[in-house]
Amino acid sequence: MAKKEKEIKTNAMRMLDKHNISYKVLQYECEEFIDGVHTAQATGAPPEQSFKTLVLQGKSRQYYVFALPVAAEVDLKEAAKVVGEKSLEMVPVKEIMAVTGYVRGGCSPLGMKKQYPVFLGKEALEFEELYISGGRIGTTLCLKTADFLEVSKARAAEFTAKKP
Repeated sequence: MAKKEKEIKTNAMRMLDKHNISYKVLQYECEEFIDGVHTAQATGAPPEQSFKTLVLQGKSRQYYVFALPVAAEVDLKEAAKVVGEKSLEMVPVKEIMAVTGYVRGGCSPLGMKKQYPVFLGKEALEFEELYISGGRIGTTLCLKTADFLEVSKARAAEFTAKKP
């Protein structure tokens, strides 16, 4: 059964394949949502190189995708400045599937139903590779940071909350 599981491609994987971008798939056993820190521990991925995906919506009703370190929180005011909105709000969990095509805990910044503007935490630029959700619970992808920026058309920015 595990072999068959590996053969199932997600939209994120299909997007990377289409652009001839190499990546590694890390899988872990998980029945339901776990946070990014626990996901990194489950896969053995370095937590500082692991990025979670948050989808925010501006006053304009436009959606924005933010990939930030798994242990960090988004600074909504900074994120709003980055995208040029007055304010941003998290998309409610019950709407994630309708907006992105992914479930909570398996939301990848790659291969969403629509191409929304993507922003990557500047912290990622310190690393040659980063780890992101593979597009379903239990799947993480590792790819070169430069490749992620290119394929997602992401802009690196500072929007993580500062630790007190």
